[in-house]
Amino acid sequence: MTLTKKIIIFMVVGAIVGLIINLTGLMDWSLGVSNDLFETSKTYLVKDYLVGGVFYVIGKVFLYALQMLVVPLVFVSLFCGTTALNDPAMLGKLGGKTLILYLLTTAIAISIAISFAYLFNPGVGFDLPTDLEYTAKQAPPFVEVLINLVPRNPVQAMATGNMLQIIVFSILLGLAATMAGKPGERIISLFEDFNVVIMKLVKMVMELAPYAVFALIAKVFAEIGVEAISKLSMYFFTVMVALFIHALIVYPTMLTVLGKLNPIKFLMKMRTPMTFAFGTASSNATIPVTMRTVTERMGVDKAVGSFSIPFGATINMDGTSIMQGVATVFIAQAYGIDLTLTQLGTVVLMATMASIGTAGVPGVGLIMLATVLTQVGIPVEGIGIIIGVDRLLDMTRTAVNVTGDCAVTCIVAKSEGKLDMDVFNDPGAGVIEEEHTY
Repeated sequence: MTLTKKIIIFMVVGAIVGLIINLTGLMDWSLGVSNDLFETSKTYLVKDYLVGGVFYVIGKVFLYALQMLVVPLVFVSLFCGTTALNDPAMLGKLGGKTLILYLLTTAIAISIAISFAYLFNPGVGFDLPTDLEYTAKQAPPFVEVLINLVPRNPVQAMATGNMLQIIVFSILLGLAATMAGKPGERIISLFEDFNVVIMKLVKMVMELAPYAVFALIAKVFAEIGVEAISKLSMYFFTVMVALFIHALIVYPTMLTVLGKLNPIKFLMKMRTPMTFAFGTASSNATIPVTMRTVTERMGVDKAVGSFSIPFGATINMDGTSIMQGVATVFIAQAYGIDLTLTQLGTVVLMATMASIGTAGVPGVGLIMLATVLTQVGIPVEGIGIIIGVDRLLDMTRTAVNVTGDCAVTCIVAKSEGKLDMDVFNDPGAGVIEEEHTY
């Protein structure tokens, strides 16, 4: 059985188990125990030991293992990708195309979100809670982001997981190795061997993926359940519709128009990274799967995939932008605030630029939303309304994010003659390797 089938099966079973735990009240299944002072207390067996214990530990251990791989994988892959391009001008052209397409898809995403929010009006008549409270973290100024692109200490950047700085350092080091002659060739050879070892480690960790996805999904559904979703059903429905429209219409249209590629074949091969992204809710954690999909399943040249995928996982946040657009209109409607066209334009611009400015910051989606709300004069405390269902939406929008990463990568690779069409059109490309690997 392939990895895709395993993950899908375990994901569905995990959702069912989580809902059963939530709907049957097993979360509150307790056992009365006595302490040394003969006072009776309750121990919540399922909540504390199964959901908060077994599921939590399995999911966290797997996510930490993936996060362990992200920095060395991105660093080595980008270095090898840069050296494989040979021509610095080619790198600039490739980077420019990739950045423009990522920003374009983000702007389209936020525009679709605002349009659907006004179509469905999810916040009209919403009964605001009286105990709203949310403390917004500050996003760094854009000028500071530009300055901090260059790492003062590359080792510190790797230790803290600052992906933008890692990307810049990897590219600069790769360019230096390319121009250094014989010493550079020896370093390049070392990194190529290191890349093989890293990918082997990735394959070892990925063997645990289905079981970890089961634990992660079961925990989310056990804790959220259907009650939290029902209270925000219109908001939840609006975000989901916008996400599906973007993933199933916008990306396929771009692939057809800009890349002259078959979108059905693309979406069929996206099952594994999309399912994996849904389970982990992390674009960075999905990088190993995404990179393998575009190179081995879709035929993108490794030099292009090694650059575009980590770059996209860092700055391409289409799904997050959709959430911001709907949430901004929803919160404004809930507070009875009418947004002007100028304010809506500000939302589109701020959300697009914030996808770069807040890249790599923990809780990036809510920080970006707080920044947007502040700019248009909407109380940031309104974020407290949507936090209850944000985890499930976060999982879905992460799947959209990685789909956008792969779509842009394929389009750019095709434009540069770096896409093997035989591999892209072959439904079985990479499947045999996947079966043997996992």
